[in-house]
Amino acid sequence: MRTFSYEAILEPGEASDVVVVSFPDVPEAITEGDDEHAALLSAEEALGLALLTYPARGLALPAARTVGQGPIVTVAADVAAKLAVLEAFAAAGISKADLAERLGKDEKAVRRILDPMHPTKLPALSEALAAMGQRLVIGVEPIVRAA
Repeated sequence: MRTFSYEAILEPGEASDVVVVSFPDVPEAITEGDDEHAALLSAEEALGLALLTYPARGLALPAARTVGQGPIVTVAADVAAKLAVLEAFAAAGISKADLAERLGKDEKAVRRILDPMHPTKLPALSEALAAMGQRLVIGVEPIVRAA
């Protein structure tokens, strides 16, 4: 199962009360917070936004190479679903018109679904994945709080 989780590196910022979060596998994602907890909350959004730029630039998503030194950050569920649709579409080798036909929608609706920066509801993303032979699976896990 594909997850969109990446190891984060936490470092002290220039100011004494700032924690900077970066991702070795996603160098475009960098953020900060007033403490570790705030920085990690901000990191989820920064990671999601950075990953959404990859398909927009015609790039494959980077592989996550966890080495076990930093906390793992996972993108929000809606961002993960959008990324999954974009990956499935790239792998399917079909046109937007083909996907529109499979979904019974017009091509304009499919262009919105495939626009990395256009918000799309989970049912539409799930339907698009199903049309490409994929299934959206949502899991629940405990939140690990920084000490």
